[in-house]
Amino acid sequence: MVEVLILAIALSMDAFAVSIGLGAKHNTKIKSLSIMSGIYFGLFQGIMPLIGYVGGKGVMGWVESYAPWIAFILLLVIGGKMIYESFSEGIEEDLVKITHRVMLMLAIATSIDAMAAGFTLTILDVNPLIACLIIGVTTFIFSWVGVFIGSKSGTWLESKAEFLGGVTLVLIGIKLII
Repeated sequence: MVEVLILAIALSMDAFAVSIGLGAKHNTKIKSLSIMSGIYFGLFQGIMPLIGYVGGKGVMGWVESYAPWIAFILLLVIGGKMIYESFSEGIEEDLVKITHRVMLMLAIATSIDAMAAGFTLTILDVNPLIACLIIGVTTFIFSWVGVFIGSKSGTWLESKAEFLGGVTLVLIGIKLII
């Protein structure tokens, strides 16, 4: 279960970084923005790994002997992408008004990686529903807090969170093949 909690924290860093940016750039109605951010990001980060898990289970018979290497490559790519994105400006920079449609698009964009990471749940000895619940709740908490942090401190923490999440995913991938 420790691996799931670490995975949950690492996956939530993308949503956390976006939430910090949202709080820094849209610091009116912070309480409602933080709840909206937590619900959207938490829900999608919790559902997407389950989709990845189901897809992974479907192909597990064909790739079972390679599963740790596939998981390693997926986590390496996802982590590398997060590390790369930590050096660029966030997408929330251009957003003028935060609507449900905007939050839906941000939630999908930040959770696509979680779907690929859901494949790794097929090789961990965990209940996938509990793992996805942990990922969703963890992301809710990080996103909710991220808006408040962004409103108070600006965006200086945004890229650091995404970088840390990327490094953590790469390290989890390495652990899977060792």
